[in-house]
Amino acid sequence: QVQLVESGGGLVQAGGFLRLSCAASGRTFSNYAMGWFRQAPGKEREFVAGISFLGVKSQYADSVKGRFTISRDNAKNTVFLQMNSLKPEDTAVYYCAADSRYYSTNRDEYDYWGQGTQVTVSS
Repeated sequence: QVQLVESGGGLVQAGGFLRLSCAASGRTFSNYAMGWFRQAPGKEREFVAGISFLGVKSQYADSVKGRFTISRDNAKNTVFLQMNSLKPEDTAVYYCAADSRYYSTNRDEYDYWGQGTQVTVSS
């Protein structure tokens, strides 16, 4: 089992920034690729960003490319999502997830999920 706990969400004005963290415990963190997803009210949970086991490779949704950066610190069992130039449409609950195979864009591929952290961007 892997336990994931997100933090860092909050209320921010458009154009602002937030840094989300996801702390992992349980099994060896570097054995998992990590992903960030988000879910806005009435919408499907969507892929935001993913990062490989050692942080060498990453991938982003087109909607956040150039604004968001995913990173990880395997020594601290933590994955981060730096979110800059936030827009009201970024408002959602953000979830981190662990995948023992690859940082898939498909939420059904992930093995473990955190409880989520709310991000609200005001206009």
